[in-house]
Amino acid sequence: MSTMNLTITAGRRRHALSWGHVQQTVDEWRRRSHSRSELATLSDRSLRDIGLSRSPANFEAAKPFWMV
Repeated sequence: MSTMNLTITAGRRRHALSWGHVQQTVDEWRRRSHSRSELATLSDRSLRDIGLSRSPANFEAAKPFWMV
């Protein structure tokens, strides 16, 4: 295999790894968005069961999906 072929192959691998990272990031954003939506709908009793009060739950639920 020539040096040129190795460079092209390595470039394709980097591209594939980058796409995988993008996909993981988007999946994480979807999970956060879904979790925060569910958190916003929990009753006060359910929040107490998981150790939260309404104020911190509302704060977390209001965060944009990209914020940790």
